[in-house]
Amino acid sequence: MAESAAVEFRIDRRSGVATYLQIVQQTKQALRLGVLEPGDRLPTAREVVEATAINPNTVLKAYRELEREGLVEARRGLGTFVRRTLGSAAAAGDAPLRAELADWARRARTAGLDKDDVSALFTAVLDSTFKGDQES
Repeated sequence: MAESAAVEFRIDRRSGVATYLQIVQQTKQALRLGVLEPGDRLPTAREVVEATAINPNTVLKAYRELEREGLVEARRGLGTFVRRTLGSAAAAGDAPLRAELADWARRARTAGLDKDDVSALFTAVLDSTFKGDQES
């Protein structure tokens, strides 16, 4: 289980989102989807730098933020390891929803939408659906 996890960070320099936050967000998404589980090792800062050409301090800042949130822990000389997941008990029941969403995404692509169009459309619908939820 302590092998390097199968997570690859993808940095979008045009997104307007700070690079370290992209790493934090992608790690949290991997935790929610079960790609990362407790005991898994995150890629080393050096591995991330080699794959993305970003500053090592940026990777370390992201890992410190994840550690502050209690999601990972740094073990001196060994790496950074996942402490807990963000997946819910409902995750196992998500397969039908995931299949429907994948089908919808394929239809959107066939209709001529590109990834950014689909993302914008999905985000707009998501924001509209959950509009009142953040006010509590």
